[in-house]
Amino acid sequence: MTKRLTSEKEMRFLCFLCCLAYFMSYLTRLNYAACMVELQQVLGIGKGIAGLPVTMCFLSYGVGQLVCGFLGDKFSPQGMIFTGLAGSAACNLLVAACPRMEIIIPVWCANGFFQSMLWPPMVRIMAEMLSDKWYRQSCVLVSMASSLATVAIYVFTPLCIQVSGWETVFILPGVLGVLAAVFWIVNTRRLGRTGKEDTEGAAEGTPTASEAAAAAASLSSEAAASRKTAVGSERVTGSPGQNSLQKTTFFQLFAEAPLVLILLAIILQGTLRDGMTTWMPVYMNEVFGMSSAKSILSAAALPVFGVFSTLLASMLLSRLKSEVFTAALLFGTGMAASAVMLPFYDGFPAVCILMMTLITGCMHGVNLMLISRVPGHFTGFGKVSTVSGILNAATYIGSSLSTYGFGAVADRAGWRTVILLWTGTALLGAALMLMAKRKWGQFCGKYR
Repeated sequence: MTKRLTSEKEMRFLCFLCCLAYFMSYLTRLNYAACMVELQQVLGIGKGIAGLPVTMCFLSYGVGQLVCGFLGDKFSPQGMIFTGLAGSAACNLLVAACPRMEIIIPVWCANGFFQSMLWPPMVRIMAEMLSDKWYRQSCVLVSMASSLATVAIYVFTPLCIQVSGWETVFILPGVLGVLAAVFWIVNTRRLGRTGKEDTEGAAEGTPTASEAAAAAASLSSEAAASRKTAVGSERVTGSPGQNSLQKTTFFQLFAEAPLVLILLAIILQGTLRDGMTTWMPVYMNEVFGMSSAKSILSAAALPVFGVFSTLLASMLLSRLKSEVFTAALLFGTGMAASAVMLPFYDGFPAVCILMMTLITGCMHGVNLMLISRVPGHFTGFGKVSTVSGILNAATYIGSSLSTYGFGAVADRAGWRTVILLWTGTALLGAALMLMAKRKWGQFCGKYR
């Protein structure tokens, strides 16, 4: 396990570093989807071909989550995140330099794999290095960082297209991604080195009375935080309870926790969240005749509410005490918003934007529950990164299906049919979470 931090200042700084890394991951991944309408016109390609790089990115991201989730529990999570940020930045610069679809498709596919190196090891870092209080806060703040990055890319993209051309949409995030990768590795190594020097100093000399008191208070605080975690007091490294938990196989975990139902719900969440984010500019352009720049800018409304919905979902969880039941309510709200949108889908753009904003906001909340908070319950099993990777991979199965599927359905049956699909998808997600509620409660109660 990585070293647990005891300083509030260091925990706050690590939380900032995680937010920065995740902010940059979205900035270097969503930019292609944001300027897809412009690329269709510049390169003279149809919706199916234009959406293919995004589909390939989601597929490679999903497969990479499985691989990198396992590796994130075995190797240095700091090094993996550095590699992911730097590789993704390089892919962005390549797309700007080589604007041909036969090059963009494999490069964006590689970008998906580099992106998959970020989330699983990041969850491991947050769960192992932060106190339980800071882990909960960091989950919310990192989710908010992703929403802010989405807002930034959908505001920044039309400005770049109008001022300097679509290439800048990839060049600027690429340069910033390189800088963020260097800043990440330098500062996370400094945090690790500080802990090492403190340990060596204690070994070389006898501590003073104040140092001993501080150490005792620190250990007491850490023990208290460990007892409050989702898996209970067995989280302490090296304890017999933890050794027993870490021998638990995935078959046992899947038998005790309703992970299959959670995985299916996550696929549906990814379908709605990323499907709407990807296709909203095209929808606004085709149905309401908005220009490319205006339709891209309208999509910025989606993640704006995502920032607030993450906070609201966290507050809702504090009342309901169940990630699964909270996700069920959020799916239900998304279903209601989709149903409201149906009669107005081609006549009232303000209503459509509002309902799509509400739906994606709810899906950001579901993402917080199932992708950020659920893996924390597996810390004592030594499988935080692995479980996180598996769950996050499910998100991008849904994302890849929606990226191609919604465009194909819109071409063949129209946008009203797509909205009907959104309604059914949200309804199914709510049903799956209600089915999983009891078993998830039993699992959490057993290891609390």
